[in-house]
Amino acid sequence: MASLPPIFYHYFPHPLPYARTLALQEKLHNIQLTLRRGANAHKDLLLLLQHRPVYTAGRRQLSTSPEVEAEAKRLSAVGADFVPTQRGGQTTYHGPGQLVGYPLIDLGRWTPALGIRAYICKMQRVLEAHLWEAHGIQHVPSEHTGVFLDQQTKVASIGVQVRHRLTTHGFAMNVTCEPLAWFEKIVACGLADVKAGCIANATSGVKRDVTMEGEINGIVARFGRAYEREIAKLDLGDGGAIAQAIQEVEEEARNAAEWLRAPSG
Repeated sequence: MASLPPIFYHYFPHPLPYARTLALQEKLHNIQLTLRRGANAHKDLLLLLQHRPVYTAGRRQLSTSPEVEAEAKRLSAVGADFVPTQRGGQTTYHGPGQLVGYPLIDLGRWTPALGIRAYICKMQRVLEAHLWEAHGIQHVPSEHTGVFLDQQTKVASIGVQVRHRLTTHGFAMNVTCEPLAWFEKIVACGLADVKAGCIANATSGVKRDVTMEGEINGIVARFGRAYEREIAKLDLGDGGAIAQAIQEVEEEARNAAEWLRAPSG
């Protein structure tokens, strides 16, 4: 661990539009790639955030197919955005009350290089460990990617993309009950017999509040432990291109209008 540079994390306090965040990931990916080709001074990142309500389609689904076009029209009518992506998986939902993590890290920094399967397995272990250690929630094994509270209740999803050994996209974990009504509008990840669950419901017998901000430190620490890397908070005042790009998106989110608190229809 000591021989590798830290992974720098940043938490966005205001929900972000999905398309704008997708563009941010792409911009940061290009910055990392450029710096790696030069002085190899690129930063590995972990972005933590909530999205404004959005349904996304994975790369298995052609955005021009009649089925996806019809689905996009239907879901846009309930008050959410609809965005095709290049991540793995099928249609899912992101929105307030759900903690999203986007690791943008160089898998080649490990020796030997970290494979995609191992990368995803470690991410799953981060989420499983967080549920148990922070909340006393025991997951159940599943043949499907993601984290399940029981065979029919999914609390966290994983969908990643890797280009030039640099990762984008990542994980999403339902913290509060707010995402659940939105998930009821779709067959999430193509699993017809699975419903969405959340940490708040799973800990309803415990007399304490579950908040988004309360999850951040635990997730950050467990991410560093699983990937055997030091984790440091990103300094937005360092004057670099990465900090500037993140600051721009954060300012836009701070000034954005309110979103629907529940799906219409």
